[in-house]
Amino acid sequence: MRMDDEPADKKRAVSAAVRRFPQFELAIHRLMGRSEGFQDMCEELAEAELALSRIDMVPPALRESRRAEWQGLVDRLVGEVGAVLHADAGRKPHFTPWPPRQN
Repeated sequence: MRMDDEPADKKRAVSAAVRRFPQFELAIHRLMGRSEGFQDMCEELAEAELALSRIDMVPPALRESRRAEWQGLVDRLVGEVGAVLHADAGRKPHFTPWPPRQN
Protein backbone atom coordinates (compact mmCIF):
# COMPACT_ATOMS: atom_id res chain seq x y z
CA MET A 1 0.00 0.00 0.00
CA ARG A 2 1.31 3.45 -0.86
CA MET A 3 1.45 5.93 2.00
CA ASP A 4 -0.64 8.51 0.11
CA ASP A 5 -3.46 5.94 -0.20
CA GLU A 6 -3.75 5.25 3.53
CA PRO A 7 -6.67 7.61 4.33
CA ALA A 8 -8.68 6.40 1.31
CA ASP A 9 -7.94 2.76 2.14
CA LYS A 10 -9.00 3.27 5.75
CA LYS A 11 -12.20 5.01 4.65
CA ARG A 12 -13.05 2.13 2.27
CA ALA A 13 -12.26 -0.35 5.04
CA VAL A 14 -14.58 1.41 7.50
CA SER A 15 -17.32 1.58 4.86
CA ALA A 16 -17.01 -2.12 4.08
CA ALA A 17 -17.31 -3.08 7.74
CA VAL A 18 -20.16 -0.66 8.49
CA ARG A 19 -22.14 -1.88 5.44
CA ARG A 20 -22.02 -5.40 6.87
CA PHE A 21 -22.38 -4.49 10.56
CA PRO A 22 -24.18 -1.12 10.86
CA GLN A 23 -25.16 -1.83 14.48
CA PHE A 24 -21.43 -1.82 15.37
CA GLU A 25 -20.47 1.44 13.65
CA LEU A 26 -19.01 3.07 16.76
CA ALA A 27 -17.08 -0.07 17.68
CA ILE A 28 -15.71 -0.29 14.13
CA HIS A 29 -14.36 3.26 14.29
CA ARG A 30 -12.87 2.60 17.72
CA LEU A 31 -11.25 -0.68 16.69
CA MET A 32 -9.87 0.83 13.49
CA GLY A 33 -7.86 3.27 15.57
CA ARG A 34 -6.86 0.72 18.18
CA SER A 35 -6.11 -2.48 16.29
CA GLU A 36 -3.87 -2.68 13.25
CA GLY A 37 -4.98 -6.29 12.74
CA PHE A 38 -8.65 -5.29 12.66
CA GLN A 39 -7.86 -2.46 10.24
CA ASP A 40 -5.96 -4.86 7.96
CA MET A 41 -8.87 -7.31 8.05
CA CYS A 42 -11.33 -4.57 7.05
CA GLU A 43 -9.02 -3.34 4.29
CA GLU A 44 -8.81 -6.88 2.91
CA LEU A 45 -12.61 -7.09 3.02
CA ALA A 46 -12.92 -3.84 1.06
CA GLU A 47 -10.40 -5.07 -1.53
CA ALA A 48 -12.15 -8.43 -1.90
CA GLU A 49 -15.53 -6.73 -2.33
CA LEU A 50 -14.04 -4.45 -4.98
CA ALA A 51 -12.55 -7.41 -6.84
CA LEU A 52 -15.88 -9.23 -6.70
CA SER A 53 -17.69 -6.14 -8.03
CA ARG A 54 -15.35 -6.12 -11.03
CA ILE A 55 -15.73 -9.80 -11.85
CA ASP A 56 -17.29 -9.04 -15.24
CA MET A 57 -13.90 -7.72 -16.40
CA VAL A 58 -12.35 -11.18 -15.92
CA PRO A 59 -12.16 -13.31 -19.09
CA PRO A 60 -15.25 -15.55 -19.33
CA ALA A 61 -13.21 -18.76 -19.06
CA LEU A 62 -11.95 -17.71 -15.60
CA ARG A 63 -14.95 -15.74 -14.37
CA GLU A 64 -16.85 -18.39 -12.38
CA SER A 65 -13.79 -19.78 -10.63
CA ARG A 66 -12.66 -16.26 -9.71
CA ARG A 67 -16.18 -15.34 -8.56
CA ALA A 68 -16.21 -18.35 -6.22
CA GLU A 69 -12.72 -17.52 -4.97
CA TRP A 70 -13.53 -13.87 -4.23
CA GLN A 71 -16.94 -14.68 -2.73
CA GLY A 72 -15.31 -17.24 -0.46
CA LEU A 73 -12.76 -14.65 0.67
CA VAL A 74 -15.50 -12.05 1.30
CA ASP A 75 -17.52 -14.57 3.31
CA ARG A 76 -14.50 -15.58 5.40
CA LEU A 77 -13.53 -11.97 6.12
CA VAL A 78 -17.11 -11.02 7.04
CA GLY A 79 -17.06 -13.89 9.52
CA GLU A 80 -13.74 -12.77 11.00
CA VAL A 81 -14.78 -9.11 11.28
CA GLY A 82 -18.07 -10.17 12.86
CA ALA A 83 -16.29 -12.40 15.37
CA VAL A 84 -14.05 -9.53 16.47
CA LEU A 85 -17.01 -7.16 16.79
CA HIS A 86 -19.09 -9.63 18.78
CA ALA A 87 -16.16 -10.44 21.07
CA ASP A 88 -15.55 -6.73 21.61
CA ALA A 89 -19.23 -6.17 22.39
CA GLY A 90 -19.17 -8.99 24.93
CA ARG A 91 -16.47 -7.37 27.02
CA LYS A 92 -17.44 -5.57 30.18
CA PRO A 93 -17.35 -1.80 29.85
CA HIS A 94 -14.06 -0.22 30.88
CA PHE A 95 -15.67 2.91 32.28
CA THR A 96 -17.54 3.92 35.34
CA PRO A 97 -21.08 5.06 34.60
CA TRP A 98 -21.87 8.57 35.73
CA PRO A 99 -23.38 9.15 38.12
CA PRO A 100 -22.16 6.08 40.01
CA ARG A 101 -24.85 3.76 41.31
CA GLN A 102 -25.87 4.22 44.90
CA ASN A 103 -26.19 0.91 46.78
